Formats: sequence, structure tokens, C-alpha cells
Amino acid sequence: MTKKIAIIDYQLGNLFSVKQACEYLGHSATITTKPEDILASDYAILPGVGAFGDAMENLDKFGLTSAIHEFVKKGKPMMGVCLGLQLLLDSSDEFGSTKGLNILQGTVKKFPLQVIDGHSYKVPQIQWNTIQEPQPDKWGNTPLQCCKSGDFVYFVHSFYAEPTDNQYILSTTRYGNFEYCSSVLKDNVFATQFHPEKSGLYGVNIYKEWLSLFN
Repeated sequence: MTKKIAIIDYQLGNLFSVKQACEYLGHSATITTKPEDILASDYAILPGVGAFGDAMENLDKFGLTSAIHEFVKKGKPMMGVCLGLQLLLDSSDEFGSTKGLNILQGTVKKFPLQVIDGHSYKVPQIQWNTIQEPQPDKWGNTPLQCCKSGDFVYFVHSFYAEPTDNQYILSTTRYGNFEYCSSVLKDNVFATQFHPEKSGLYGVNIYKEWLSLFN
């Protein structure tokens, strides 16, 4: 059955690769800045790459903040990607402290500088990296049930999400000696720090699972 998907446009990030992934799976995806389009959809995706503060300013400017809260409150499936995950949290340390959507308690922090055996780990992290299951069977009946620990997905980011409650951490990733949250799941809200739409077949299958699990 074709699902109606709203891809939330707040003027940051490459939205068309997300749209292509949804349409590849046979669903109708619309890139929109209109709150009414979001609320009329079956699913919503909050993607994005860029500065946290600019993103929140644009969400407020287009009236999207309240629409996102209303959409989530109705129990409809919401997915965040990259910056879209970070925006779900209470606040970010980027350029001072900026308030987020407060859908998931926690903060967004910058990667620490790491030099290990003479190798410097660059920030931002721009590479394929692995996701790990925090505990056995954590991924069962979730959008990551198609994956296994050690699968590679694609990352582009300087900041990471640190949820207050670890129960909502769906996967972790290690960059150098630093382990961080790379996806979350809380009720009808699922979000990834990595880009499923840029992660080949693994990523397409994650979208497929998300769209099939939340009906």
C-alpha cells in the first residue's frame, strides 16, 4: 500500500536523495515547507545537514516546530536523519547553547579531538562506519532489524546526540576511541545520525523496515 510521506524542508540539507529512496520503495514523497502538508501525511521525515541554530530558526520561521510536535503527539511515525536526529533533543552546544525540539531529552555535543598512535581523527567525521547493537535483540521489531552489528553506513557530522536515557539508544558507533549514539527509537520517533539514503542497500532496507513496521 502506497504511503503518503512528508519530507520536511527547512532549507538545509539534500532532501532529494531522501525523496528518491522513498519513491524507489513505491511511496509518494513530497518535499514541503507547509505545516498542513505534514499533518495530512502518514509519515514524516526530518532530514538535514548544517548548523543546529539555523535549523531551529528556520523551523520556527516556517511554522514547522508546532506541526512536528502535533504530528508526533498524534502517534504518527516520524524519522530524523543526521541533523534531524540532533534537532529532536533538548539543546545543542553548537555556537553556545541552542534549544531543540525537546521530543527526546538530551544534548548535542561536538566530537572530542583525538590523536591515537599519531593518527588524528578529523572532525567532521566523513566516512563509512559501523553501527553496533547495544544489547542482544535490541534491533528486533525495529527499523534496524534488517541489519547486523558491524554493518557499514555513511556518516557526515561534527556533532553527536547524547540522550539522557540510554534506553532510547538504538545503535552506537565508535570513532577512534569514542563511542556515541548513532540512532534512537522512542515510541513513534526513529532517527539516525547516519544517512540511510546514502548507505546503499542497507539504507534502503532501513527505510523499508521503517515504512512497514509503523502502519
